[in-house]
Amino acid sequence: MDVRKTKDGLVRGRRPAPDIVAFLGIPYAAAPFGVNRFREPRPVQAWADVRDCQDFGPVAPQSARLPGAPSWSPGDEDILTLNVWAPGSGSGPLPVLVWIHGGAYTFGSSAQPDFDGTALAAAGLVVVTFNYRLGFEGFGHIPPGAEPPYPENRGLLDQIAALRWVRENIAAFGGDPANVTVAGQSSGATSAACLMTMDRARGLFRRVIAHSVVGPCYSMELAAETTRRVAAAAGIPATSAHLMSATPQALVAATDRVVNGYRQNPDSGPRHYNPVIYGPVLDGDVLPNDPLSATASGASAAVDLLVCHTAQEYWLMDAVGSSPKVTAVEQLAGFARDFHLPDDLVPGYRRLMPLAPVPDIYLAISGDLLFSEYTSRLAERHAQAGGRAFTSRFARHRNGPNGVVRAWHCADIPFAFGNLTLKSVEFLIGGPPGTADHELSQRMMRAWTGFARTGDPGWSPINGPTADPHVWDTADSPAGAPDTATRALWRHMDFSPLRP
Repeated sequence: MDVRKTKDGLVRGRRPAPDIVAFLGIPYAAAPFGVNRFREPRPVQAWADVRDCQDFGPVAPQSARLPGAPSWSPGDEDILTLNVWAPGSGSGPLPVLVWIHGGAYTFGSSAQPDFDGTALAAAGLVVVTFNYRLGFEGFGHIPPGAEPPYPENRGLLDQIAALRWVRENIAAFGGDPANVTVAGQSSGATSAACLMTMDRARGLFRRVIAHSVVGPCYSMELAAETTRRVAAAAGIPATSAHLMSATPQALVAATDRVVNGYRQNPDSGPRHYNPVIYGPVLDGDVLPNDPLSATASGASAAVDLLVCHTAQEYWLMDAVGSSPKVTAVEQLAGFARDFHLPDDLVPGYRRLMPLAPVPDIYLAISGDLLFSEYTSRLAERHAQAGGRAFTSRFARHRNGPNGVVRAWHCADIPFAFGNLTLKSVEFLIGGPPGTADHELSQRMMRAWTGFARTGDPGWSPINGPTADPHVWDTADSPAGAPDTATRALWRHMDFSPLRP
């Protein structure tokens, strides 16, 4: 049956595979513009006729255009939609996997081809992906004004609204609302980590899969400074009234100008190297605590956690030109000062990488600083507080037509979704996949499916202060050694919230 009943009305899907039905572009909240702009997500208005849900909904305001994905068109307002891949037959109830896309809280969407849920649905899951507010619309701070306060973390509130839709409607698609796993990568993984600890999300899911968690979160002071800079770039005062009157495209353009300013200015501190200016804000209400400290206190102990990071995260940023070139010893020393790295950290990497040039040391440290160490700590603190946590590392690499394609940021996701044959992912994985790649993908899909079904990905959870991760690799790409020595270099690093 290709028509299902939701609480808001009937929806009709299409069949991407013989026994899989995809329902695309289902609204889970009202358009967040007009009177709803900068507010908590509002309910959808119900519809009377069967709604055709065979195409993805519009993407959130952004300037990026990702390979194979649609771009944002100013005027598209019904951006809070989700997509469901479900069995065409009446089998169920099946475990549900809800995917939160990444993109530095600024770009991306659920319409990216590598997030197609057909293969995972065929493996026994009901898969849900969705769009949420990004950039200033989703994470920009609105100063107090004459109106009632605008909430922080609107993107996270959208994610909670999508999860509530799942709880109320997923049974009609063969899913089990009592067995939901939230999964995400990069900023989507950090979103999932935040949801693990938030009272507003409690009870909406049982498990979390988090690939390449990026941290830490932002302080209110940093969020307010970002707003002042974006407003100045838009040519308006940083007041709620003026920000409300600015069009989404004006704030997207202003954001790009601020980011480019950081990129061009070597004296702009950490944001010169990582000019991601939006993210979850510790506002004391929507998000009271950062995931590391909240997890350590046991706030997420009832949730099973599976984490993964890639072995060479930051090499992607270098390959696509989003990271400044650090080629001299003096630049590396300045980078270390800007991030307040422990004094022995850079010398320690030099000892572990004695033949590596300065750019490789910089990229290795950056990847561990922004992704790998934070991901590992999240899992360890979760386990130490009484939760079940599993760790893994993606180490697959290969020789591509333009040189070595590393185990870099985002390369693991097409494998986990089973979407290796798409032209849009060939850059990430180094060309068409081979037999060993397909076998690796099948193993990763089984791990995700098993974890979503029972909480067991196929290896043992952390049982002690630290754990060597399960390594994802192909037979012709030998796995690296455990990262114990690298991890030890970070023991004195503080991941407290970011401040101006």
